[in-house]
Amino acid sequence: MAEADAHTMTSRVERRLSAIFSTDVQGYSRLMGDDEEATIRTLTAYREVFSSLIQQHHGRVVHSPGDNLLAEFGSAVDAVRCGVAVQKELAERNSALPESRKMLFRIGLNVGDVIVEAERIYGDGVHIAARIEGLADGGGVCISGTVYDQVEGKLDLGYQDLGEQTVKNIIKPIRVYRVLMDPEMGGQTEAASAPAATVSQQPPTLPDKPPIAVLPEDLITDLSKISSLFIIPRNSVFLYKGSTVKPEEVSTELGVRYILEGSVRKAGNRVRITAQLIDATTGYHLWAERYDGQLDDIFSLQDEVLQQIVSALAVKLTAGEQARVGSAPTQNLEAYDAFVRGREEYRRLVREANMQARRLFEQAIGLDPDYAFLGRTYLKEVVNQWNVDPCTIEKVFTYRPKAVELEESQPTAHETLAYALLAKQQYDEAISEARTALSYDPNFADAYVSLGEILSFAGQPAEAVPLIEQAMRLNPRYTPDYLWALGHAQRLLENNEAAISLLKRVVTRNPDHLVAHLMLAASYAASYSEAGQHAAAHIEAKEILRINPHYSLAIAQGRMPYKDAEVIEHQLENLRKAGLE
Repeated sequence: MAEADAHTMTSRVERRLSAIFSTDVQGYSRLMGDDEEATIRTLTAYREVFSSLIQQHHGRVVHSPGDNLLAEFGSAVDAVRCGVAVQKELAERNSALPESRKMLFRIGLNVGDVIVEAERIYGDGVHIAARIEGLADGGGVCISGTVYDQVEGKLDLGYQDLGEQTVKNIIKPIRVYRVLMDPEMGGQTEAASAPAATVSQQPPTLPDKPPIAVLPEDLITDLSKISSLFIIPRNSVFLYKGSTVKPEEVSTELGVRYILEGSVRKAGNRVRITAQLIDATTGYHLWAERYDGQLDDIFSLQDEVLQQIVSALAVKLTAGEQARVGSAPTQNLEAYDAFVRGREEYRRLVREANMQARRLFEQAIGLDPDYAFLGRTYLKEVVNQWNVDPCTIEKVFTYRPKAVELEESQPTAHETLAYALLAKQQYDEAISEARTALSYDPNFADAYVSLGEILSFAGQPAEAVPLIEQAMRLNPRYTPDYLWALGHAQRLLENNEAAISLLKRVVTRNPDHLVAHLMLAASYAASYSEAGQHAAAHIEAKEILRINPHYSLAIAQGRMPYKDAEVIEHQLENLRKAGLE
């Protein structure tokens, strides 16, 4: 009887060949330990992304316990397409979160035989997918050799052969490939929706000036001041930090010819700087050097590195550039340390981090009064509407650094002052300060955006567009604020289709970007004659009230620094049509 029952059970087992999709969250335990409720909220929202995209790609979710998710596809091509689409969408959403709260999923894909029981699947095919998932980077996709064999040449993707991998509980080694998702303008997900009239979807072309991706951050700051160089800024090259990448990949993604790599090592009071300059188009090392010295002499060492780089590139410096490049920001290393830590906090898009940055900048200024960023934290409060006290903007002027008063080469200080002057509707002065910032640092992408925004508010949006596009070229992995600035300019030029496309990308990356929702509401309302625009305008009005339940037309009017009163009336009328009161 037992043998007959066993035979009956065996005959009922269903087997099929499937593409198996396995994923989990990198560092999930840490996220839960830091903030359990926020992690669960994010995980719930991201699961909805998975479910929607898996369904769109003809797959089905099998099981989703904890931070894991298992899905099944009938096609390896569909599974890979889905994995790439998921990672791109989640990258967009993660860009709006502070670094410590980003949720990165690892995805592993395999094609194999599975045992089917009701809605569940089992077998080595599933186990292998789970093991491959563990080999993927956070935000990445890895596939087995069986998947690779089915998708090679069928998708516009690249693949990096990781060789044969021995994994737990699987007898034979598995060949694994890393999926190389298309490098795109403006980050991992932006180019697909970029309007061709405003942002090129092609890899950036090499400019006439020697274009360089500089990986060590402090060297970015100094080299950026050289007018005859074209420097890609920090947030575009930061994604390569700590990773091994081929020079030609960086060249293609960022549109650069040269890559400067390096490191700083400290032991006691000794410091070692290593640096190498690579021609990314050929892989040839133009120059490499190592420098040893005392920690308190680090700025002199850095100056020596800079001079070697400039010599290797055969760039002729002007007299002013010679004086600025390599000049020590301070002789007080404790002040410098506080400034660097404050700068990292400032770059996070949350109010608490801005306050922490302010405390660190105050500490730096207490040790050396020439630092420029303290006033910037007050400006950030106003721009993000975390503090609407009219006195807040005055603190930008109160804390404006001595560098501005002395007209020293502090481009960030001049850019900060430019925004503060815009808030006071001193347009000519604001434009002048923004141009001064660029004169000190011709590679300062944010300053191009600042100048563009000021010109838009001053009634010159046509002049703003090429400046913002130049910023996007300088900084291929630009923030949502670049898109906002360009969308705003296009709206003022009455290019509603381009404006809406750009502004939708802003709120995709940052759902709480209040002014982007405002401009979307106005743009939709301005084109009511088109199908669906009426409803879309009212949806945006609801989003505005979700972010700020007390928002009104009166508040909007008080926060529109347009030079032309007719523009303000036109904007208010459109917001009224959208449903704001």
